[in-house]
Amino acid sequence: MLRDRLQAALLPAMKAKDRVTVTALRSALAAIENAAAVPSRDTGSGLPATGLGVTEVPRRAQDDAEIERIVRAEVDERLTAAAEYDRLGRDAEATRLRAEADALGAHLTPGTI
Repeated sequence: MLRDRLQAALLPAMKAKDRVTVTALRSALAAIENAAAVPSRDTGSGLPATGLGVTEVPRRAQDDAEIERIVRAEVDERLTAAAEYDRLGRDAEATRLRAEADALGAHLTPGTI
């Protein structure tokens, strides 16, 4: 599963002190986790749900196709931002974002980028 591959790649990147890859992997893993979150319960009072067990809600199941779409969106966002940084003449930021996109793209199924 893609999530497992991303998670497995995180520790070696941390040990190698590869900040670009670590940043990209953590961001993608967070996006995957956020997408699995279930909407909060509406109590009808306009206030957030409170009380014992309110946070004990199972995460939404995700298949590989959904996770692949999330990671692909992360890659696309970085490439779009890199193009904007290029337009603004901020080459270092554009290069960093492209490196992050490459780090994530390396884990995608070939031909899906």
